[in-house]
Amino acid sequence: MQNNSSQPVYQDLKHFSVPKNFRGKSAWVVQLWWIVQSTLFGWSPQFLYEWRNFLLRLFGAQIGKGVKIRSSARITYPWKLEIGNHSWVGDDTELYTLGTVKIGNNVAIAHRVYLCTGTHDYQAIAFDIKSYDVVIEDEVWIPNDVFVAPGVTIGRGTVVGVRSTVLHDLPAGKICYGSPAKPIKDRIMDS
Repeated sequence: MQNNSSQPVYQDLKHFSVPKNFRGKSAWVVQLWWIVQSTLFGWSPQFLYEWRNFLLRLFGAQIGKGVKIRSSARITYPWKLEIGNHSWVGDDTELYTLGTVKIGNNVAIAHRVYLCTGTHDYQAIAFDIKSYDVVIEDEVWIPNDVFVAPGVTIGRGTVVGVRSTVLHDLPAGKICYGSPAKPIKDRIMDS
């Protein structure tokens, strides 16, 4: 496709549209969740973890026992969220659940982490939206300011270094960091 100046057109956003059922719920449910998240969820005191878990379950999230999600965390579509037992989600963390985010048991996700399941097709003029699930297996630690890309799985027991960018799957039981994050050494536990 060419524009008037004979330059190639890389994207034309007037042709963009969200596919039917992409969000997983009606526009009314989506808007209601965003209102609840900005008020009842977001205004709740830190210690009211079970209240926030209740609200997430009310909107279809699968939340295990003893889960602690901070009130400043943001979840796009809770019906696409699964969290195992005794896991944490820190302040200002974004769970961009256009696709499913699966978080295992005993996972520690710190502050300002971004788990991203959505992307666009940069080769399509209409800039089509797509989603790919993110899986965080049991006993993973993701500290501050980490970005996890769509379609990534982080293996059981792995630690991701602060401010890393995770663009590909990471194996189990490793210390990984960098941009892009790579396995550096084994995670060895004290006996």
